[in-house]
Amino acid sequence: MTEPLNEIVKLLDLEQIDDNIFRGYSPRTGLRQVYGGQAIAQALIATQRTVPADRIAHSLHAYFILAGDPRIPIIFEVERVRDGKSFTTRRCAAIQRSRVIFSMEASFQLHEEGFDHAEPMPDVPLPDSLSSANALAERFHTFLPKATLEYLKGSHPIDIRVVNPEMYLARSEGAPARQYIWFRALRHVPEQLAIHQALLAYLSDMTLLNTALIPHGRLIFDADLQVASLDHALWFHRPFRIDEWMLYAQESPSASGGRGMTMGRIFTLDGRLVASVAQEGLIRRRSTVK
Repeated sequence: MTEPLNEIVKLLDLEQIDDNIFRGYSPRTGLRQVYGGQAIAQALIATQRTVPADRIAHSLHAYFILAGDPRIPIIFEVERVRDGKSFTTRRCAAIQRSRVIFSMEASFQLHEEGFDHAEPMPDVPLPDSLSSANALAERFHTFLPKATLEYLKGSHPIDIRVVNPEMYLARSEGAPARQYIWFRALRHVPEQLAIHQALLAYLSDMTLLNTALIPHGRLIFDADLQVASLDHALWFHRPFRIDEWMLYAQESPSASGGRGMTMGRIFTLDGRLVASVAQEGLIRRRSTVK
């Protein structure tokens, strides 16, 4: 496992303080606030720790309430809402300085067979035909904003391949609010499905809000924009491996009132739909903030 990926997995190894209370930490990345995907993943791990091992997460619904401070630990308090014959429900509050910064409800289910159908995967180029993040940085370094360039050049635990990266340079108003991104963990991840689900939860927050800015010729890295996740929902449909190629098909059906609505579908390389995502986020010009 590469060192950056190992650091993410270590973030998921929460310290247990009591039966329903856990402590998590943030990486030293220099970010001014806790990355939303980290809060989702750690809360999912906290709730999983209170659920029987034969029950698998199938959905979560979360709200980002306050910006988290990455310099101090996060306390995750889990409420055992319901333990049914087939489903288990948990509620989790993430707390810093005695204030709730994030809340989430998650549902877990015993495995069962049932009806099975799914939308087909979009027809897009396969990842091996696309440029890596480092190659994109080299190719477009004269056009990219400094923050974007630094991100692409950084050391990443995830291999990301963007379909049609040229659209970010065009910055064309009226462009379709849609983007496709292939990703996979760069090294083997332990076998437990719970770890793969937590890592997917961690990654499901990435790039999603940018989809709502594409029709306006803007990017989340633009310095004059304030961009933040407000809520996040994730449904797990089928088992998967995060260390195998997955396609994140993202779209934004609406933006209004300083908010952008985004949706995503996640497919395996062989076309299986394994997860769906919905998120609303803040997207506003900083000059409009009063």
